[in-house]
Amino acid sequence: MGCCGEPADKPTPQTITQFNPGTITQQPGPHPGLGLEKQAPMFQPAIPTPSPVHNGASWGQSIQAQQFGNYPTVAPPVNAQSYNGSLLNAANGFVNDHIIQPELAHHRSTSTASPPFMMASPLPPQTVSPPPDEGKMSIAIDFGTTFSGVAYGSSRIAGGQVQQILHWPGSPETFRKIPTCLLYDEHGRILAWGLEAKNASPMPGTTRCEWFKLFLEPHALRDPSAIDPRLPSLPPGKMAIDLIVDFLSCLWEHAKDQITREIGAVADLNSADVWLTVPAAWDGKGCEIMREAAISAGLVQSARAGDTSWRDRLRIITEPEAAAVHCAQLTDLHLLKPSQNFVVVDAGGGTVDLAVYKITGLMANLEIAEMCARSGANCGSLFLDLRFRELVKALLAEHPAHLDPASLAYFMHSFSETEKLSYAGISDDHNMFHFTCFNVEDPHDPSVGLINGQLSIPGSLLRREVFDPVVGEVLQLVEDQIQRVDQRIDALLLVGGFAGSEYLKQRIEERFSSRIRVIARPADADTATLRGAARYGLARRPLVSSVIAPKSYIMKVKLPAEQEDFMKRPAYIKTNDAGASICENRLQYLVSKGAILRKGQRLNTKFCKYSQSNQDSTFVATLYTSDTDKIMRYTDEGETTELCKWTVNLSSLPTFQQNAVIPQPSSGFYTEFELGLELDSAEVRGILLYGNQEWGRVTFDYLS
Repeated sequence: MGCCGEPADKPTPQTITQFNPGTITQQPGPHPGLGLEKQAPMFQPAIPTPSPVHNGASWGQSIQAQQFGNYPTVAPPVNAQSYNGSLLNAANGFVNDHIIQPELAHHRSTSTASPPFMMASPLPPQTVSPPPDEGKMSIAIDFGTTFSGVAYGSSRIAGGQVQQILHWPGSPETFRKIPTCLLYDEHGRILAWGLEAKNASPMPGTTRCEWFKLFLEPHALRDPSAIDPRLPSLPPGKMAIDLIVDFLSCLWEHAKDQITREIGAVADLNSADVWLTVPAAWDGKGCEIMREAAISAGLVQSARAGDTSWRDRLRIITEPEAAAVHCAQLTDLHLLKPSQNFVVVDAGGGTVDLAVYKITGLMANLEIAEMCARSGANCGSLFLDLRFRELVKALLAEHPAHLDPASLAYFMHSFSETEKLSYAGISDDHNMFHFTCFNVEDPHDPSVGLINGQLSIPGSLLRREVFDPVVGEVLQLVEDQIQRVDQRIDALLLVGGFAGSEYLKQRIEERFSSRIRVIARPADADTATLRGAARYGLARRPLVSSVIAPKSYIMKVKLPAEQEDFMKRPAYIKTNDAGASICENRLQYLVSKGAILRKGQRLNTKFCKYSQSNQDSTFVATLYTSDTDKIMRYTDEGETTELCKWTVNLSSLPTFQQNAVIPQPSSGFYTEFELGLELDSAEVRGILLYGNQEWGRVTFDYLS
């Protein structure tokens, strides 16, 4: 068996026998698009005047950030200010000054006045010049909890159309995606991956690993006890990132071989842009781990001598953003027009991600803009499988012959391959669903449904114990998401592997069809994220023009005490060496949750570092996040989460070098500098600036 990353002199692995009754033959497959009758053109809503983008001031200067246009400046509410002072903070080495926080965008308001929206009217068409890297290869990888796939494209291949890899080890048939699965031997070496690993029958000394992507979920990263106990344990001596590196390595090596074979020439894959999708709910730490894993797996590497920016060819994009790009191309199906809004429900194997977008510009130069902070949760189709397993274990508690790992895996496979997507809900309540037992020698027990070597389960029991809890969580996610937007939603587009569930689609239509005119499951729904990521790469421009900050990014600071501080937090007030009253435990907002950020926008803030000597050139601070909409003044007003430490080496700055060579009194010297914060689709980046020029990168040390 061919496995990637193994030396030629490696001992011959065990022969893998096929688990024929459980071989993957159907999932995932294409989902038919929803047939829509020709409808009258939709009403185009009038859009009120938008709110300004982040309008911050630092040391009396406005933040250097590109804005949407010449919109009038609107002062935020008084309680939305961050009340930052401007006094040197020798204790932690930086100065924080007054910054006005961006207004929250697209939240429901009880006021009768028109709420602020993002775009006043469609953007005028722009002339787009061919980019200098025209013809460059773009490769997209959808690394999913249960299934993964690869797509690629170039303006010089197949007329610029997205191509998918369909041929995989372990089957002569074609598959749009393959199981995210690994099989290890007792020494931690890879025996098989993908289809071969999924279809291999159990063997002594081997470990099959699945669903390991869920170990990067934010709660699981912060607290190992928050990991779902139903997930399989990791192999001894391996961490989740090790499994991700192993799987991506295998996937990438096969992808390179297939792309080279399919285009009939040696592709310049070493210089290709690689787009990797991640769930909407992931934070910066999960994205950073994913980036490290992808680089370790060789997805990007230096293409030539002096290629110092090769790491930047790895782009990370959220799954709903990629899916939205795919769906926005299908405007004929959904009858969408500029200025109309649509919600993407990306229901995958592990997570369900949601985002609302507005179509901006003309269709010939399509752009979409995020309308509110995206959301997501672990309620994908995998959790139907896990609930089904728990139901089987409860029904057969008195029949342990059916509860060994092989028997449970057999039941789960049968459910996943047949009933999970075709189950129709209430209309199936009186039907019996039959699942063949792996161990057929156990005696009959009609009281629990064991009849003639099959386990028979009533449809009503499946609905109550398996489907309704998971589908109900998805419905609540959709409800919460559309409630965040004050404008009409014109379409709901259901994509992802879980989108193939007839029951999920039925329940969404029942609940939302009175409010949303078009509810559709587009063609290629199961690969919308993959194809959208590839399409984004081929466009060579930001197809998503703006995003909404999904959370607040905050720093804890010490500021000059104000009258409010003396009244509310007298215990926080200290006197510094200069005799000034300083209020500790204050919060400075670099960006507030809900702020509108143009793609590529950089939020700049000025700081000041106190150095005791010319050896003291490192600035360290902690960046926090908050999921609440409330603007907090003090650290004790709500929950904040430590995201990462900022580490900046100032020794290369001309101002530091000038101060360092001048004889200083014993008190040391100060260095003013500026940091830029960039929030992309999923990642957070920091940049050291000097004279409005990029002077270096900020190292983010993500905290456990």
